[in-house]
Amino acid sequence: MSTANGKRPFAILAALALGVLAGSTSAQSAGASTNYLEKWQAIGPNVRMMSHQDGSRTQFRRSPDERTLTKRTRGPNGVVKMVAVYRMDKNGNPRGCQIFDGRNNLLFKVSYGYHRVHGQLVAEDMFDARVKRIDPSTGKETPVRRMYYTYDAQGNQSKPIVIVPVKGRTAEAVFGGRSTFPHDNPFKTQSVNPRAKPVGE
Repeated sequence: MSTANGKRPFAILAALALGVLAGSTSAQSAGASTNYLEKWQAIGPNVRMMSHQDGSRTQFRRSPDERTLTKRTRGPNGVVKMVAVYRMDKNGNPRGCQIFDGRNNLLFKVSYGYHRVHGQLVAEDMFDARVKRIDPSTGKETPVRRMYYTYDAQGNQSKPIVIVPVKGRTAEAVFGGRSTFPHDNPFKTQSVNPRAKPVGE
């Protein structure tokens, strides 16, 4: 795949999308005050809000049946920067995600795969919602990024293996290496799978 200038807008947009999703709840920089405590505030039974030191905010809202989870991030000026809508399974694990920009334009679609034995997240495939890429050898849509996870004997997740089918570019250069998985989901109070067990058991 070419790395011509035509790919740059996509790379920049992807980096912004993932930066908003992951960066909104990241730790403050070394120069920031350590006295500021970020914590989730309950706004009713199905909404959680967190205000960040820079004035931005992150909100999670779940549907009454707990099968849809929406993460919305706003900048310090209150303007919506990014929205991620997750489709959840009965155990509260996301199976798919749609990522929108602040103007409600669909940017990416993401699917998540779990190990059939221990139930942990093992794969994350991101697809460009604006340009459908088909693999001519299989006839199936090709993701623009793939992330794979492994676990040690204690069940600790490894650093993901990231694959981006853009020749001459690393995954970190295109996407920043960030996951779209909602690790900061404030409603999540149980393990990925109630039957989960360490790898190798």
